[in-house]
Amino acid sequence: MVEQLYLIRHGETAWSLSGQHTGRTDIPLTPAGEAQARRLGESLRALQFSAVLVSPMQRARRTCELAGFSEQAQVDVTLQEWNYGEYEGLTSEQIRQRRARWDVFRDGCPGGETPLQMSARVDAVLARVRGLQGRVAIFSHGHFLRSLAVRWIDLPILHGRNFGLAAGAVCMLGYEHHSLDEPAIELWNAVTP
Repeated sequence: MVEQLYLIRHGETAWSLSGQHTGRTDIPLTPAGEAQARRLGESLRALQFSAVLVSPMQRARRTCELAGFSEQAQVDVTLQEWNYGEYEGLTSEQIRQRRARWDVFRDGCPGGETPLQMSARVDAVLARVRGLQGRVAIFSHGHFLRSLAVRWIDLPILHGRNFGLAAGAVCMLGYEHHSLDEPAIELWNAVTP
């Protein structure tokens, strides 16, 4: 069984800085995002991962590379960010001008993914990951990783809204008492200064 699952959000991009929803738009890291990725590498250097999985988007792949894990990384398209459809590139404020009280974890995105579709995608990733051994790292995106974390602990995807996740942050999922029946979030939103 997977002993620990490290979730690593990519470093800063121009759109993560401005608050624009970045699903399928493939934009690079900013210089600050590249520095975040290097710091991630320093903080993760002592860890040995049995598998490293990475989203195909360049912001995640570059973070993985600068952190020093690209040689063992396997690109996995199912690790892409939520498909925001018509809301791609918009901020939450802009979306709420169209649809008051909108919440991606409750409402999804027209022309993109619904919460049910995202939950199914995340659950499929978790089923595969739980079959791996040792310590596993996933380099991916904010809403995807938040969704994955809440599904790890058997909460509905809606609860992803309660877990903020900064660019360049590391999280760790594991088990209380090393029991498969007690999945736990052991570390959340750790950012290296």
